[in-house]
Amino acid sequence: MVASSKSERHWYAIHTRSRHERVVETGLAGKSLESFLPLVSAMSKRRDRKVRIRIPLFPGYVFVKTDLSPNEYIEILKTFGVVRLVGNIDGPIPVPDESIDSLRIMLEGDQPIITGSRLKKGDRVMVIAGPFAGVVGTFVRYRGHQRVVVNIEALGRFAAVDIAEQDVEKLPLVGVKS
Repeated sequence: MVASSKSERHWYAIHTRSRHERVVETGLAGKSLESFLPLVSAMSKRRDRKVRIRIPLFPGYVFVKTDLSPNEYIEILKTFGVVRLVGNIDGPIPVPDESIDSLRIMLEGDQPIITGSRLKKGDRVMVIAGPFAGVVGTFVRYRGHQRVVVNIEALGRFAAVDIAEQDVEKLPLVGVKS
């Protein structure tokens, strides 16, 4: 029998259950599988104070290095919190080693990491803090320095307000089935 070409180890992205990234990373480590969960520092609001916490750079994803042998593949899928390996109809797609190396270098630096937009133009949002708390509007754009512009409709007209990004929350789509 000829040795499989899959014996080479590559990085793969694992889609996890919501907020199970650390559970999956710990589970993979317990199975002696190399994993990588990029974490960044962020401010979190508590009722009485703000706290700096470490959160996943890519919520819902953990990286694992594997050769995708049948035994390892099954062990990965059996890990509590794992939904699937990211891929297409042909199977899991490897993440280039350079991408993982770049992420590691970025995380070691002392510069803040800014990720892709969590809001898109036209998203319905609610202001959750500040003088406009409770107001519902439409996201227009990011303004910089963690500020956003939101259109608020009243009497058939729009008024644009500049609000701290942390004071705005995206509203779920109503009537859309997932």
